[in-house]
Amino acid sequence: MDITIQPTQLGGTVQVPPSKSISHRALICAALAAGTSAVENLLVSEDITATCEILKQIGAGIENINGSEQTFQVTGRKPAVCDELTLDCHESGSTLRFLMPLATLCAKRVTFVGRGRLPERPLLPYRDIFKAAGIKWEAQSEKVLPLTLEGAIRPGDYEMSGNVSSQFISGLLFALPLLGQPSTLTITTVLESRPYVDLTLNVLAHFGIEIEASEDRRHYSIPGKQHYKPAQYQVEGDFSQAAFWLAMGVNGKGIRCTGLPQKSFQGDSAIIDLIRQMGGEVVWEDGAWAAKPSGRHGITMDVAQCPDLMPVLAVLAATAEGKSKITGAGRLRLKESDRLTAMAELLRQLGIRVEEAPEGMTIWGKAQLQGGAVDTVNDHRIAMAAAVASERCSDPLTVQGAEAVRKSYPDFWDDFKGSGGIIA
Repeated sequence: MDITIQPTQLGGTVQVPPSKSISHRALICAALAAGTSAVENLLVSEDITATCEILKQIGAGIENINGSEQTFQVTGRKPAVCDELTLDCHESGSTLRFLMPLATLCAKRVTFVGRGRLPERPLLPYRDIFKAAGIKWEAQSEKVLPLTLEGAIRPGDYEMSGNVSSQFISGLLFALPLLGQPSTLTITTVLESRPYVDLTLNVLAHFGIEIEASEDRRHYSIPGKQHYKPAQYQVEGDFSQAAFWLAMGVNGKGIRCTGLPQKSFQGDSAIIDLIRQMGGEVVWEDGAWAAKPSGRHGITMDVAQCPDLMPVLAVLAATAEGKSKITGAGRLRLKESDRLTAMAELLRQLGIRVEEAPEGMTIWGKAQLQGGAVDTVNDHRIAMAAAVASERCSDPLTVQGAEAVRKSYPDFWDDFKGSGGIIA
């Protein structure tokens, strides 16, 4: 689906959707708790649907309650072993990586399939760990998926590099407490994306799971024979999505983002400080985060702990005065797209000078962008970044593949129009 946006400045109030990262975690924990949990303010998107479908396959009951599209009753259970399962993760990397260790406890033989770019996204950290645990790993082509595993994760002392996706760490933290003996997990390098691990630990604790983590989050002691406990859980608003509205607020007429906490474990809450460092105005007022129209200057931004912010930060840099540098972004080449190259190409299409590097990019900003056409490369965050850029375009901007937002924010274009955006 292609859309054409007429350049205009946006303003008003936006109800930020629930956190995708927390929604995955809360669903998984509720599905493993023997009893009934309520997960409120749950994000309903393609990725979350993929997780729900798999959790149902391993025995959980998940249904809407109280007539709300975002409140779900989850009837969980401890995994029981069947002979064989085939689990479709669609395009969700979170679903795949979070559920792989757990799935080995649910079937003697389990096959994972996916689509889009997911079959090519790396799983090497699990391959080494699973093979060491005696799990047979069968990939039938150069692509990672389809992948068949035979055998179950077992208690032990595990090691993993800290410069891989934190989703691998979280996947082990979901599964290891269920085993009959204690385990340990050691991160062998400095941990990137630490806030995402903190999110996992926080949700696990809410559902009764105890894990002792070192201050630097490089060592984890995980008692065995634990049981997830049913709970009521309220998912907070998503700073990853709010970042796009806050950016449109400083570039436009000002936008208030409701549904967010003032303080959060979410790493992407860093967007507030990063906008402020650029000279932009973001304030907490009347129970919401508000971005005010404000000029900005270029800065250097390390996104190692908040990689999902890179696309929107690239647009903020492109519309700021002077030169900005984004670093710590190498892992973004392995997302739904090669996000570094995709964003560099998008900005060049809009008349911005960009120098791409293996781990980031340098951007020379200017007051106004040109219009034209940009390709989302089927990446939801690239599509939303294009929407942010449209505010500063001199001519209409055509966004090719605008439907990519369904992966994490199905109502994005409706909210865009509700804030004054004009879409042809």
